[in-house]
Amino acid sequence: MEELLIGLAKGLVNEPDSVSVTVDAPDEEGVIVYHLHVAENDIGRVIGKQGHIAKAIRVVMRAAGNRNNEKVQVEID
Repeated sequence: MEELLIGLAKGLVNEPDSVSVTVDAPDEEGVIVYHLHVAENDIGRVIGKQGHIAKAIRVVMRAAGNRNNEKVQVEID
């Protein structure tokens, strides 16, 4: 899952070496939170106009989580 998020983000940004992901342990509801970190000048590329790209990233991650029976949430930091 982490590799999927990194791959998606690296395809969008100008500085792919600055992409990193941290993963929180599942909370009491079983939700795993992935924190995506990118360079400051690439945040707009990852979020997109009106958040459309960020929403698409979250949809893809949630679908992949469903295949693995995991509840997934993505935060862009």
